[in-house]
Amino acid sequence: MKNIFVSILLIMFCALNAQNFRAYRFYDKEGKEIETERLVKELANYDVIFFGENHNSSINHWLQLKVTEALYQKKNGQIILGAEMFERDNQAKLNDYLNGKFDAKTLKDSARLWNNYATDYKPLVDFAKEKKLGFIATNIPRRYASQTAKEGLESLNKLSAKEKTYIAQLPIKVSLDTPGYPEMKKMMGDHAEGTKVMNFISAQATKDATMAESILKNIQPGKTFIHYNGNYHSKEFGGTYWYVKQKNPNLKMAVISVFESDDPELKVPGKDYIPTDFNLIIPADMTKTF
Repeated sequence: MKNIFVSILLIMFCALNAQNFRAYRFYDKEGKEIETERLVKELANYDVIFFGENHNSSINHWLQLKVTEALYQKKNGQIILGAEMFERDNQAKLNDYLNGKFDAKTLKDSARLWNNYATDYKPLVDFAKEKKLGFIATNIPRRYASQTAKEGLESLNKLSAKEKTYIAQLPIKVSLDTPGYPEMKKMMGDHAEGTKVMNFISAQATKDATMAESILKNIQPGKTFIHYNGNYHSKEFGGTYWYVKQKNPNLKMAVISVFESDDPELKVPGKDYIPTDFNLIIPADMTKTF
């Protein structure tokens, strides 16, 4: 009996040690796993990369930093960074920090930084500062997106010439042909008022169109522009990606989408999985930053 008990314990011990705790896996659009070294090699061939994220995912942000560092090495520093999390009218303040005119506290006090800036985005900004890279504040100031949601797209015509420099050139095209927007309409429910629904979608469009314009204004030949944005802004090749594609279909662009999984092996999900060029699968119970 003692020998049987020892054997059972030994089997259990071996099983526990054999368990593989995966933090992430990347897959290509065909569903084949791709190692990070190969991922970086392929990304180096693109003009624009949209690196989608779940805003509160620690592993997502860590991978953004590590892939950016590796791509910097692969392309001999020929990269430009940009992010949804910084608004156009704060570009000068961001530049002052990158150029050493501001310290971190001054940037925090003068710019509208996200609450998770220190943990999730400061490492990317500091990398740009260290390597003297451009970091573009791509997004529309949130007050104008909020105004659109409440008053409609036409209300932006009342802005001053200076204010209009912080948003995409008017008129902004809003189309339910844009991937993701029909889903937003469905989320609003059948009983939501038509005007309210379109104002809400238009507010999203002002963000996507402004980020797209910001990317197009700052791309440079031979350099790869890496844009960090919420997954919704580029999933299924919609959102910001769609707006860039409308303006310049000749750009070579890649989307990295993120999906959460309860599968410990992080296999490609079978449900609600619409892959893009590269697809990051992370554990659903991964540590959240907020």
